[in-house]
Amino acid sequence: MSGHDSNADQFALFGMAEDDHEAAATPEPEQPSAPEAAATNEPEPEANTTSESPDDAATDDAAQRPNPWESLPVTTDADGHALIVTAEATYSPSGARLTGPVDTIDKLDKLIHWAALTPHGLTAQVWFVGIDSCARLGWEIDPGSEDDVDDLEQLRRRAAADLTQAVAATLPPLIAAGWELRGDPGFVVHLKRQIGKATQMVDLILEPYVWTYWNKDFGWGNRVGDMGILGSPAAGTYLPDEDLPAARELGRRLAWSARHLGTLPGPTPARTGAAILDKIRRERTQTGKGIVVTAAGPVPPIDGAPRGDLEPAAGWSRMPDDDDLDGVSQLVTIDQRAAYLASAGMLSFGYGRVRNLVGADAAGAAATEKPAFGIWRVTLPAAGQYALPEKLPLPHPAMLHDQPVRTWITTVSLEGLCAPVADGGMGLDVDDLDVTDAWVYEEQGRALDKWAKVLREARTVADSTGDVAMKRFLGACYKGYVGRMVNPDMWTATRMQHHHQPLWRAAIMAHCRWRGRRVAMRIARETGRWPIRTMTDSWVYLLGEGQDIADDSAALGKMTLEKQVELTDEMILAFAAAETTHEVRLAIAGAYGTDTDEGE
Repeated sequence: MSGHDSNADQFALFGMAEDDHEAAATPEPEQPSAPEAAATNEPEPEANTTSESPDDAATDDAAQRPNPWESLPVTTDADGHALIVTAEATYSPSGARLTGPVDTIDKLDKLIHWAALTPHGLTAQVWFVGIDSCARLGWEIDPGSEDDVDDLEQLRRRAAADLTQAVAATLPPLIAAGWELRGDPGFVVHLKRQIGKATQMVDLILEPYVWTYWNKDFGWGNRVGDMGILGSPAAGTYLPDEDLPAARELGRRLAWSARHLGTLPGPTPARTGAAILDKIRRERTQTGKGIVVTAAGPVPPIDGAPRGDLEPAAGWSRMPDDDDLDGVSQLVTIDQRAAYLASAGMLSFGYGRVRNLVGADAAGAAATEKPAFGIWRVTLPAAGQYALPEKLPLPHPAMLHDQPVRTWITTVSLEGLCAPVADGGMGLDVDDLDVTDAWVYEEQGRALDKWAKVLREARTVADSTGDVAMKRFLGACYKGYVGRMVNPDMWTATRMQHHHQPLWRAAIMAHCRWRGRRVAMRIARETGRWPIRTMTDSWVYLLGEGQDIADDSAALGKMTLEKQVELTDEMILAFAAAETTHEVRLAIAGAYGTDTDEGE
């Protein structure tokens, strides 16, 4: 068979004979080692029984054509695990041109079968880049205009429903070929089929429609945020507009993730964070070394649970006084470097069995030198009774100045409240908190230490190479994963339920907050300056000429300079004239030239 008759040309990429396969010089798909394949819980597909490869009439030329992204160091870490499809051709992540257009579902099925992709941390992936690559298969919608809706969420919901309908209408040939759909199709189409005793799983990811899938990972409430491995349009790190440069950059990012994170990227940053932890979990299960968490850790059945977060992030501002404005020349915002990641790596988390303690048992457990990981029902005393710094927020977000508050806190906050005032604490004795109830874990340990190490080392690589896109992606991964710990709806599958750990998230939030208070007290001692605003893990200061409050250390959790602006007389006047904390926030936003006080 020559591969150049009219039927072959029409087929575009499929059914080429063995000699054509050799001419294409297509790399063999990478096969995982037996332990890696077993660890995925997704058995690799049976080996192809044919040597035929997808191809098109231009294959002979393709063998002579240079690698489309030869200017990059060739990295093959994602090869054999992912493919990239544009309207014109199909590529390996390292840039080898594999096929021509994929313009029928039948061809897509043959491509997936031939490629025999294997999982790498996550399910194997076929990425469709550019609207035309999707349109060739009938995956096309008219999302309408932002001007036609009162709420962008209405537009997104409508577009997501239309996309599901458009994709589903084209899938009967795949279903007939033995594929099953896992969930409704959307910007990700989850496919599964049995091949003998093995299960083949592939995710089709439609890059042009990533915006139709919303959760807080993607920051829809702030218009367009980070779209996972694809980047952020607002930050200028999204893929290039043209298909080939976009495919090239996506291939680089897939290989980067496979190399430095040990997994393909997930459809969302939080899912990528979970995949990293699951890979570590599988390794620990195989070796028998290290903490392996197998169950969810939901919030225990407590009375008087606080509304909203168990440990809220800090959010506070105050009006500057004459001392604050004396000699000021600059407005500075400092921010904890990778705050959540730093805390996740150093905290000891509870897992396994949880016990309820009441009365004297609870009070006694709280008074030990190192209380167990858990939550404690306490009475936060009225802050006005204590000599606390007037220019800092109250030690706990639930605390009031003029009356006690009954609430639940984590062990991190229990220890923080008892820490000296000079270290950001409140100087309390446990007896002052009137502990009456507790839920504590019998086992605890640094369950996220290796996870944080992988992300920290990858972040160092991205930072040292000036790879802004990957550094932002990593930030979205750990922030997204920590944020999603609280939501059981994210982890409904049995094999994913151990990611539901709301008390871990609460401990991380509390740890970041207390660390910020400790730094603020040190800055006050060294410079006499106090913050005028804090939001989550950032602090805003009015400083004098030459004053530098950032930390030179490269360690995570240290305060780095986030923003800085020289103050004009008009800006200083705005701070002096502020009569409400809202006006202070407006003055900060005005000085930085932003529409709102961004907080982070």
